[in-house]
Amino acid sequence: MRAVDVARSATRNAFRSKLRTTLTVLSLFVGAFTLTLTTALGAGVNDYVERQVATVSTGDILLVSPAASVDTGDGPAEYDPDGRQQGGSAGPLGAGRLLNQDDIDAVAAIDGVSRVEAVSQLTVDWIAASGDAGDTRFELTVNPTSSIGRSDLVAGAQLDQDTARFEVVLPEDYVAALGFDGADEAIGRIVTLGYADAERVDQQVEATIVGIARASLLASGAGANAALVDEVSAAQAVPGQPRAWPLAVATLEGSGTGGAVTADDIATVKDALAGADLAGQTVEDQLGVVQTVINGIIGVLSAFAAIALLAASFGIVNTLLMSVQERTREIGLMKAMGMSNGRVFGLFSLEAVVIGLLGAALGALAAIGAGTAIAAGASQTLLADLPGLQILLFEPVTVVTVILVIMGIAFLSGVLPARRAARQDPIESLRYE
Repeated sequence: MRAVDVARSATRNAFRSKLRTTLTVLSLFVGAFTLTLTTALGAGVNDYVERQVATVSTGDILLVSPAASVDTGDGPAEYDPDGRQQGGSAGPLGAGRLLNQDDIDAVAAIDGVSRVEAVSQLTVDWIAASGDAGDTRFELTVNPTSSIGRSDLVAGAQLDQDTARFEVVLPEDYVAALGFDGADEAIGRIVTLGYADAERVDQQVEATIVGIARASLLASGAGANAALVDEVSAAQAVPGQPRAWPLAVATLEGSGTGGAVTADDIATVKDALAGADLAGQTVEDQLGVVQTVINGIIGVLSAFAAIALLAASFGIVNTLLMSVQERTREIGLMKAMGMSNGRVFGLFSLEAVVIGLLGAALGALAAIGAGTAIAAGASQTLLADLPGLQILLFEPVTVVTVILVIMGIAFLSGVLPARRAARQDPIESLRYE
């Protein structure tokens, strides 16, 4: 019997007992459906996170703050008038302390750091469109890292950090509120920002809209360029009090090909920062915690899929063992007519693979159909505030891999029944009642 004939025969034989095969296929269907959805969820979320990171960092910056205190001594620490000021709350890297000028100078002196910029704190109370629409004021939050980051733009351009002109990038939902007909129409328009200075006197400053940004996982609020940040933060600084900053951004020099920053470069600078009682993290480090949690959830969901596939594998074993028993005389006849043990083994193994292919393909196709509908609905409702997030991303390579893995599980499940069939004695098989 030729290989093609063996494949055809295996496909026909897989459906001799339609009910038994259907139940086995359904159990594989559940596993394939769940596994395809969980891998798509992981791909979608991680793709979105990576794209958000790309808008903020090219991998050459470290976010620097005072190191978290690890003092285990008894009682509170003694006050040092020349030490760091205390911030309002603990930050992601430090313990609520603020950087001082000595810290900024220490970072700048580290080998491998080309530039360091302190991130100033500023508070803007309101924004209004200059002109006729200026009577309506809206609350506004300015992202403190906008002067060193990039925005995911809908229209316009990134902030110019070298110009003396005051510039802002506004979130997309401010366009209609400020009376503009669209994002493109808002570019170049003047807005008025209101804030209170250090003496609680109301002040106003005008700025030009240069960009309209989508909502982002990493950057919330409006963006302001360095000139505007310096203007407002200087006015809000308390006279006589030393300047202090919650965060600084260190730009690294790369030693890799084309000046690329390598993992060794980052590790070297982090070690130097630790020696200065400072801590540094890349944007990827901070998001690594988020991705770890997401991957953990996906792993739990995938475990349920694995359990379903394990149950399905026992179903395949049971289906084929019963098939071997029912076809004992047929096996004896095939072997008596010259069919080799290898061909018999291949015949029953292919039956398992056919069952696996059918369950995996149907489950994957159903997952793609249902997942596409779910993702489209979620993007318009639950995830409307995160444009660009495709919660379920079905990558062809991943889907094919899931199908092949399930076919492999089916093949392994069919090995025992196939070996039993291949070892049948033809004379004894022909006598089987």
